[in-house]
Amino acid sequence: MERKTYLPGVLVRYEPAAGVARAPVVFDSPHSGYDYPGDFDHAVPRDMLRRAEDAFVDDLYERAPQAGAAFLKALFPRAYIDPNRHEDEIDVDMLSGRWPRPIRASEKAEMGLGLVRRLIKGRVHIYDRPLTVKEITARIESYHRPYHTELAAMIEERQAVFGAVWHVNCHSMRTTGRHGGKSVPRDDFVLGDREGESCDPGFTEFVAARLRDMGYSVQINHPFKGAELVARFGRPLAGCHSLQIEVNRGLYMDEDRIEKHEGFASLKENIERLIDDICAFAKDQLSSR
Repeated sequence: MERKTYLPGVLVRYEPAAGVARAPVVFDSPHSGYDYPGDFDHAVPRDMLRRAEDAFVDDLYERAPQAGAAFLKALFPRAYIDPNRHEDEIDVDMLSGRWPRPIRASEKAEMGLGLVRRLIKGRVHIYDRPLTVKEITARIESYHRPYHTELAAMIEERQAVFGAVWHVNCHSMRTTGRHGGKSVPRDDFVLGDREGESCDPGFTEFVAARLRDMGYSVQINHPFKGAELVARFGRPLAGCHSLQIEVNRGLYMDEDRIEKHEGFASLKENIERLIDDICAFAKDQLSSR
C-alpha cells in the first residue's frame, strides 16, 4: 500500500501501489480516528468519548487500495469535530459568543450532536464550559476543511480519469437503537443513499444483494439515510455515486471494552470481498456505457 498524503493528526490518504490497476472507486472512513488533539479540553473521561468512534472501521476497509481504489481516513476523533456534518451545523447552546456566519439548523445539532458535539451518551456534557468561536473556527480550518478538501480531490481525480466515480462512505453503528421508547436490535448493515439522491439505486441494490448473499441482514435508508459527505459528493446525474455503509459493531467488536472480538476476522474477509465486488461493479458500469 502506497501512502499518498499524510497530515499529522488529521488524515491519511492511500492510493494503489505502482502496478495495481486503478478502479474508479474511493472509500473513506471519517469517524475511526482516535488521535485526540491536545487542546480538546474535554471534561469527561477519554473512555467515554471513545464510544463516539467508529472504532476499527479503517482496519476493515484498509485493503481497498490493493483492489485499485483510493482510501482516506480521518485521524482525529469525531467528538472533537465531525467531518460528516456541514461546517455551519453549529450548536449555539455550546457557544460563549455569537457565531459570525449563518447557522444551518439541524436535528443533530439540536440534539447536541452537531459539528462539534456538546453531549455524549445522550445527556452527558463533554465540556464544563462554553467554547469560543475562535476554538471552533480553528477546528474547522485545521481538521474539517482539510478532510473535505482531500476527499473532494480524490473524487475529482478519479472522475476526471474515468468519467465517473463510486464513493463509499464507511461507518459503524451501535448494536441496538431506540424505537418507540424501547431498545431494538439493528440489522447487520444499513445502506444510505438519501432515498436515491446520492447514487444510482442500482449501486445500492448491488451492494445490498452482495451482503445478503454473504448471509447478512440489510436495511436501506433506515434508520440511516446518509449525512453530509454523501449529500455533498453524491451527484449521480453527474456521474458521482456516493453510498453510506453502516456495519453493526456487534459483528466485530465488544462495544463496552472497545476491543475487537473473534468475529472481526471473518467480517473483514467478507468486507474485502465486497471491496473487490464494488471495484468490479464500477469497472463494469464504465465498460457498458
